[in-house]
Amino acid sequence: MIGLIDCNNFFVSCERVFMPALRQRPVVVLSNNDGCIVSLSSEAKALGLKRGNPFFQVRELCEHNGVAAFSGNHRLYGDMSGRVMATLGTMVSDLEIYSIDEAFLNLDFCRSDTLESFGRSIVARVRRNTGIPTSLGIAPSKTLAKIAARFAKKYPAYHAVCIIDNEEKRRKALQLTDIGDVWGIGRRLSRRMHDVGIHSALDLADRPKADIERLLNIVGERTWRELNGEPCITMDIVEPAKKQMCCSRSFAEDIYNLDRLSGAIAAFAGILGRKLREQKSVALSMSVFIHTNSFRSDQPQYYGNAHFTLDEGTNDTIQLTEVAVDCLRRAYRKGYGIKKAGIHICEICPEVSLQQSLFAKEGERERRRRLMEVVDRINAGSAEHDKVHVARYSPISSCVRNELKSRLYSTRLDDAIKVNTPNNHPTPPAK
Repeated sequence: MIGLIDCNNFFVSCERVFMPALRQRPVVVLSNNDGCIVSLSSEAKALGLKRGNPFFQVRELCEHNGVAAFSGNHRLYGDMSGRVMATLGTMVSDLEIYSIDEAFLNLDFCRSDTLESFGRSIVARVRRNTGIPTSLGIAPSKTLAKIAARFAKKYPAYHAVCIIDNEEKRRKALQLTDIGDVWGIGRRLSRRMHDVGIHSALDLADRPKADIERLLNIVGERTWRELNGEPCITMDIVEPAKKQMCCSRSFAEDIYNLDRLSGAIAAFAGILGRKLREQKSVALSMSVFIHTNSFRSDQPQYYGNAHFTLDEGTNDTIQLTEVAVDCLRRAYRKGYGIKKAGIHICEICPEVSLQQSLFAKEGERERRRRLMEVVDRINAGSAEHDKVHVARYSPISSCVRNELKSRLYSTRLDDAIKVNTPNNHPTPPAK
């Protein structure tokens, strides 16, 4: 059996861990630049708020109903995710981290008569160790486990654990699941399913294989098999290395200055360089893109892009920054206010497979590798990961709007919660 553990309203739950007064209050977490709602509590949903609502359109509604709004604090969320996954790792040896708030668990070692009690112990331990509420779905396949987790979260009667372990439960769950809510069936494909009379997950599962081969591709056929209880999506215990990477931001205000843009691009290059080194990969090519605010029809519009293929792959932040800034200069046009910029690393290969340039200086690559190793070691002790950086760098926080950001409770000592005890205060004089 496979389990899918899903953290409930994860970003909101992270904020509530350190601010218990928010637990019965409607809460929303906003996207980059405090633009749209990306996570919201059940109380906020009851007010009619939805994920994707532009915050400026619902600000008055939020203020009128006492909704607590927070800028996305992704360093805090990343650290709390690590704590959740570490707790799961103490109970299950085969763990596949699917996203920041989801993980698949291999539960084949657990007897069927103890599966429910073990599942409840997982949910309870994560809540006790981290404060994060979770829902657990258990089923013979990953796709069915995702459906079970959705039921565990949606219906309180399951007490956070839903198990699909027989044919009756499987068919009932699929009948109650809209085709658009099935893992692997996107919005466009679900419209196509509706056109041929497939409206629920059960409609899809009951179609003969010949119809599935005609209607869907290999991935769709695999989903059909999973819905029928045949596990065919394997557990990836080791996360596969990324083949492409992108780092981009929308800015709080339009940027007209090339030097200021260069500082942001240097920050993006630093982030990507660190990620490449973490997965022991190198970049073979990159592109830098910039564009104006497409929502401002009263302003001139521009989209710029420049690509560069490296002579020799690298994960050196200094070299990546040089290439990225050069691309930015080629893409930039004076007089346009840039609203968004980013770097896209188009080709990545493993570091061990890199073929060195014939004209590379002897020992230069090893010296650069050791330098980056020292930089990463120093920055690992910094909450912001940027204590040591290139001179052109400017903090991303200086370009984006996050006026409602909470503290870094778990990663910055100055932001840690202070607990007062009797020993913190002098003993009052005897009367």
